Amino acid sequence: MTTVLVTGAGGPAGRALGAQLAQLRESEPDLIAIGADMLPIADASFALTTTLPRVDAPEYAVALRDLVGRVRADVVIPTVAEELALVAGLADLLGDGVAGPDVVVTSTTSAAICADKLYTMWALDAAGVSVPRFAPGGSCPSAAGALAHFDGAVIAKPRVSRGGRGVRLVEDAAAPWGIDDSWILQSFAPGTEYSPQVYRSPRTGAVTVVVLEKTEMREGRIGNAVSTVRLDADEAADVAWLAESAVVALDLSGPVDLDIRRDEDGLPVVLEVNARFGANSASAPELLRSVLRDLGRAELATS
Repeated sequence: MTTVLVTGAGGPAGRALGAQLAQLRESEPDLIAIGADMLPIADASFALTTTLPRVDAPEYAVALRDLVGRVRADVVIPTVAEELALVAGLADLLGDGVAGPDVVVTSTTSAAICADKLYTMWALDAAGVSVPRFAPGGSCPSAAGALAHFDGAVIAKPRVSRGGRGVRLVEDAAAPWGIDDSWILQSFAPGTEYSPQVYRSPRTGAVTVVVLEKTEMREGRIGNAVSTVRLDADEAADVAWLAESAVVALDLSGPVDLDIRRDEDGLPVVLEVNARFGANSASAPELLRSVLRDLGRAELATS
């Protein structure tokens, strides 16, 4: 029997994982998937669903540890961006005096860097990985100032947020502003956007990259992907190479979800990096299989 606990099970990333685990269970009935979220959820992909406090609540760590013990989780897969650094720090403390579960999360430092979009840009830029021009939000006092600073359209987004929440495309100098240093500004890359799905083995360092092209986005030119198409390995080799370079530069391990877009010259730049499974992971099922294989659960990886 293998019990997999997925946190953030009600979000896009958690639902995508739940569907994949349900599919694996069709050929491996000893697999049990349990979903946890802040709010009650109903999802037939999970054998059981339950609730956890918000990650910033003082009782979160206690509740997570209790849940792991109660369901006897063998594997824990966190999917909420805000919890990754905390769970990474707790990973060796979830066993309650016995052998704890395998926790699918990168290092605390790497998780913390990816949790803040400004930190991510600083780290990638310092490593020579291609990113758009960027600046802290407070460096520009107005939309007009930002457009002048970047010599064109600007993306403004909260430094700490999930998915496309709060992302604004600013093209009008008279647009309302209200941006401070809790935001990051990036030059708008107008080309095709991609969502590379990456797995870097914590055991061997081997990297698997699957490039998805975003064919429709929620806000038109920006936002979360409404639909994607999986590309062949040779269709966007430069995007795959850049995604791998970013993951290695940030010393990430495990599953990683990135946003990459082509700039006005057609060159790919990294917009942001999520150190976890993403909403589109079902289009790259080999990532979950790689996780299970690395954890010594080959019977599930080949189901």
